[in-house]
Amino acid sequence: MNSLKLLAVVATLLLGATVGLAFAQTLEADMRTAAGAYERKDMATAVRIWKVWASQGDPEAQTLLGAMYWSGEGVPRDHKEAARLYRLAANKGYARAQNDIGFMLAFGEGVPPRDDVEAYKWLTLAIARYTAKNQDRLDQAIKDKATLARRMTPAQIAEAERRARAWKAITG
Repeated sequence: MNSLKLLAVVATLLLGATVGLAFAQTLEADMRTAAGAYERKDMATAVRIWKVWASQGDPEAQTLLGAMYWSGEGVPRDHKEAARLYRLAANKGYARAQNDIGFMLAFGEGVPPRDDVEAYKWLTLAIARYTAKNQDRLDQAIKDKATLARRMTPAQIAEAERRARAWKAITG
């Protein structure tokens, strides 16, 4: 009887791992397909795929779909929707989304009113999370943060840095 329970547990774990692997492979394949469609200017396909994964909480899909709303590529231009999607992904720790929402808050793009303290926080978090493969984005985030810091008081910067240190990613 104990060996049957053990066999059932092992079978359940294997099934879960298989489903998880298939999910990851599907996500990866779909993201490649959407990126290829975007590069070919097949915006309808890119939007369709990214909407599916964004609705399931994937931060990369949320960010890429947000960028489409920002620019109006394949969807009506809607900075409020872009900001909503960027915030969802930023709260999960996705550096590009943190950078993008930080920029929007710093320069009053689609998220009135402008909020320098929150912008500085998000740019700080993005800078900490970017990797070497994102050097161009990292360099721009550093420049944006410096521009922002020039118009902030020391107290505002201290508050933004405190918020960045206290920030925790939303998981799940």
